[in-house]
Amino acid sequence: MKRIEVEKRTILVGLAGSHGYGLNRPDSDYDYRGVFIAPKKYYLGFDQVEQKDSGWDEEGIFPFLDGNQDTVIYELRKIIQLLSGANPNILELLWLREYPVLTTVGQYLINHKQIFLTKKVKYTYSGYAFAQIKKMETHRKWLLKPPMKKPLPSDFGIEDEEPLTKDELNAFLEYLYILIRGRIEFLEESQQLYKLLTADIDFKGVLKQYTLPDEALEVTQKFTNSRKDFIRLLQKSQNYQVALREWNAYLSWQKNRNQARAEMERKSGFDLKHGMHCIRLLRGGLEILQRGEVIVDRRIAGDAEDLKAILRGDYSYEEVMKMADNLVAEMEKVYEESTLPDKPDLEQINELCMELVERQGF
Repeated sequence: MKRIEVEKRTILVGLAGSHGYGLNRPDSDYDYRGVFIAPKKYYLGFDQVEQKDSGWDEEGIFPFLDGNQDTVIYELRKIIQLLSGANPNILELLWLREYPVLTTVGQYLINHKQIFLTKKVKYTYSGYAFAQIKKMETHRKWLLKPPMKKPLPSDFGIEDEEPLTKDELNAFLEYLYILIRGRIEFLEESQQLYKLLTADIDFKGVLKQYTLPDEALEVTQKFTNSRKDFIRLLQKSQNYQVALREWNAYLSWQKNRNQARAEMERKSGFDLKHGMHCIRLLRGGLEILQRGEVIVDRRIAGDAEDLKAILRGDYSYEEVMKMADNLVAEMEKVYEESTLPDKPDLEQINELCMELVERQGF
């Protein structure tokens, strides 16, 4: 959709990112997140739209978005889906301090924000925090022991044959996923496992991200009726592709990282921004479980200066990791005591979605 069409049907736009957290500096970018309700043809026809994240140089209605590439406006159904899944980056959108655009329909959505809070935040907030830790560990490894050369197939025992390509690997793993799903789909006693592998976790993504362990090779070979030499080549190719992906990521990191941030990394031995966001996310998830609300502005939460101290390098890598461990342990305890529902009321959320569309009209 064109920018002007999206903005005409936008119900709210909030100032997110460092400004939303109260951690902005004079040179900080302005991150805007919003919600729009698509026209009739996107609901009743074949056309589909999930979000508008580019084209901010086009003609528009809101001047503050002109040329701002750090802007995403989500279609209502997409945002409802993400809210229902307790996505940390999306939940905070309904608890921001500043909304440059807010219609009566947008306010109605904000008025019902509590229905999206469930105990699932323990998993999503800690999961997002763990992703920050993984990035931190990867960058730390590159800082302390950078890779010296591009990986070759021969490094992984692939000598007289070509390694499987990324597309070939993904095709086989997709096939493996379908086989596993098909085996458990119709077993009554496995319904929870089926739901886990098809809805609750990205099982397909896990298969593609991690190499097959040695102990799984024989079972995988028999399960898929594959040749033993193919399964071995599959594992070797996975290891090679993982190493190649990391090499390319290392080169991109070296080329594109902010110089000031790179200097701070060099001095402290880890990525301070990832460390700060890890702690922010864990504290945020803990607050939701304890209080039943999202505190986006860290000045209100009372830890803005502490988070800025992490960004300045006042804490060592070991201290930040210890802080994270303590927060995870505390979250485990608070989870059991939390009065939030275990899962979202999807029927109530669906009713809200329909009501918002009706209020906006086509």
